Amino acid sequence: MGMNRYHQWLCGSETWAKDVRDKQIPWALDGTDLGEDVLEIGPGYGATTRALVDLVPRLTSVEIDEAMAGRLERLHGGRVRVLQGDGTALPLPDKDFSAVVCFTMLHHVPTAALQDRLFAEAFRVLRPGGVFTGSDGVHSLGFRLIHIGDTFNPVDPDTLPGRLRAAGFDRVEMTVRPKEKMRFRAHRD
Repeated sequence: MGMNRYHQWLCGSETWAKDVRDKQIPWALDGTDLGEDVLEIGPGYGATTRALVDLVPRLTSVEIDEAMAGRLERLHGGRVRVLQGDGTALPLPDKDFSAVVCFTMLHHVPTAALQDRLFAEAFRVLRPGGVFTGSDGVHSLGFRLIHIGDTFNPVDPDTLPGRLRAAGFDRVEMTVRPKEKMRFRAHRD
């Protein structure tokens, strides 16, 4: 998914990685048990992967961009199973993961229909009793400005719970910080 040069620099920076590790991941995962086998969709430059690898016993990351997937493989080697693939058509078996996560990437999925396919795929690969969780920005002027020239399709926090239920999830929870970010949690019962 397209990203402008500023956005590329920001997402590849140590400042971003530190914010992800120290603030974003702890907030997004607060009170969530991910279990033993976690799938991360859309890690991009890998700041979220760096934060997750020490939190879970087994981590698989699926990245659509071939160069970024290769970079993740070089950085994390045997600690993370990295697959180059599309989150809307995961190259993984049904009911294989205890949790599926995605952080600050849904707004890069170009259409609502593709976002819904990603949700359906997350449900498909999640075991009964598992959780799909993550976070993303909410539409604001500042969020839009960072994405000038990018693929930019922010998820509406008002419609996300219904969309997750339509994908098959139960017990959908949302927390929104207006003009900043949202986190979601949905279960496969």
